[in-house]
Amino acid sequence: MESAPRFGRLLTAIATAFDADGAVDLDATARIARHVVDTGSDGVVVSGTTGEAPTTLVPEDGAILAAVREAVGDRATVIAGVGTNSTAHSVEIAEQAARVGADGLLVVTPYYNKPSQRGVLEHVRTVAAVSDLPVMLYDVPGRTGASIALDTYAAAREIENVVAAKDATGAPAHAARLVDLGYEVWCGDDSLTLGYLAYGAVGLVSVVAHAAGRELREMIEAFLAGDHGRALSLHTRLLPAFDAVMGVPNYGATTAKAALQLLGVLTDRRVRLPLVELDDDEVAALRAGLQAAGLLSGPRPSDGPNELDPWWGTYRGLAADQ
Repeated sequence: MESAPRFGRLLTAIATAFDADGAVDLDATARIARHVVDTGSDGVVVSGTTGEAPTTLVPEDGAILAAVREAVGDRATVIAGVGTNSTAHSVEIAEQAARVGADGLLVVTPYYNKPSQRGVLEHVRTVAAVSDLPVMLYDVPGRTGASIALDTYAAAREIENVVAAKDATGAPAHAARLVDLGYEVWCGDDSLTLGYLAYGAVGLVSVVAHAAGRELREMIEAFLAGDHGRALSLHTRLLPAFDAVMGVPNYGATTAKAALQLLGVLTDRRVRLPLVELDDDEVAALRAGLQAAGLLSGPRPSDGPNELDPWWGTYRGLAADQ
């Protein structure tokens, strides 16, 4: 297996918890971070799409980052999402992230205002310049309405600390071109992980790892060790979970939090408007998908017993594995 990349193989873009009054629940957010690290993640991304960053204020972003940094300590890397559609706003968040102790910055393509490629490059250059922290570019045109052209990637790679990419374009072969430019590439779509790894990606930035961290980590490690049959078997087993968490209209933070509630990590599934929490029918569909993948009690795959107690997310044998 290749040496580990700078941020780790499996990163989880974690949800941000809110209390009954709509304020950030730092204790519950820290609990999410510990949960994903305990179950296989090498690192966490805070204040990304799944963290509902468009609805959080700068002081909240700093408090979330500090709470997660303290919760995981040196057991995991912590990447701060600092991308917005305002360069000045992104600079403010990036400066704060550097002060608080992030290990890296995630910079998404500015959304809604659809800048030119020159604008994208200048945005990245300006944000990267505020610190020496390594920068991961995030290309997710399905959410932002804009993408990063290969020439822009090439120009951005000339910026010393722009070193990584999270590719959520849905085109695994694109990873090979980014690797050729000198980027470490992480897949940004759980269901396409094996394809991205085949084209040179080093790992995954996951949402499904809120519920399937151990399985995803094993899948990645099996593929990189050359056990492609085992990797495909795990991928196939997780297909119902991929569909349940990421393949529905109201997905992302909503499904991640509902999964965490089903696992007993969270006591609720609150989100901030304009997102709305899953209704009972949507939770039932999510539960069925997680059960079909062997992640909750219910129908189980044929390759062994489920490691989760019904509903409450108690990992049997976790202490013995550590």
